[in-house]
Amino acid sequence: MTPQIDQLADFLDRHRNVLVLTGAGLSTASGIPGYRDEEGVRHGKPPIQGPEFRSSDALRRRYWARSMVGWPTLAQAAPNDGHVALARLEAAGHVGQMITQNVDGLHQRAGSARLIELHGNIHTVRCLACQRRQHRGALQQRLLRDNPALANVLARPLPDGDAQLEPEALHEFVVPACEVCGGVLQPDVVFFGDNIPAERTREALAWMDEADALLVVGSSLMVFSGFRFCKLAAEAGKPIAAVNAGKTRADELIGLKLALPAQQVLPAVAALLAA
Repeated sequence: MTPQIDQLADFLDRHRNVLVLTGAGLSTASGIPGYRDEEGVRHGKPPIQGPEFRSSDALRRRYWARSMVGWPTLAQAAPNDGHVALARLEAAGHVGQMITQNVDGLHQRAGSARLIELHGNIHTVRCLACQRRQHRGALQQRLLRDNPALANVLARPLPDGDAQLEPEALHEFVVPACEVCGGVLQPDVVFFGDNIPAERTREALAWMDEADALLVVGSSLMVFSGFRFCKLAAEAGKPIAAVNAGKTRADELIGLKLALPAQQVLPAVAALLAA
């Protein structure tokens, strides 16, 4: 047990209502690739932009083809010890609420209850025309049926169910449409270039206002939607702790930082507090 783990346990024990903000670094131990290296630099090509996805047939073909190949990695991922420890800490009253930047649904599966998925949940797909929602797993069966040539293709997994698939493999790809109205289907997530729904933002900001401390887990905070919570906490004089293996955008605002894997730190902290 390191002194920093003792300090984090004390941090959670001393504060009445700790808000937790989690990011992709928490889910890498579940086999889901992260977006950035330890310096906070993003890997690979720029992400898909929401307005481009909705306006470009070619971009939707690329997205759904890569998603079809990459989906099994995300679908088979299970909560790791970090997710489970956070659920235990919440149940024991050491964590008040949780906001996640992740779209993988692993917090719910681990048992977390008071949770806002800031960027949505990729396990749901919605029609942009009639708003009908369906489970992503059911859509995968349609994708496999309509695109048998890609059914057994192997590609390097990328974050959030994406895969490194070459463009020449996409020419014949059949893009799924809504079975009710024929409308465009989109994963129920906030793409880059899109805004987080206003009601969700209001609720998340209200939780930050109510909290008396902030704990960041597995987020570089390079995206403003996460960084803003550190900024607000610091402006209000609320202490900030972080468990993140690499650099964060808010390092100068963080009072206690553990540059260690969350799946090791959080169970140890939960065990200390339970004792």
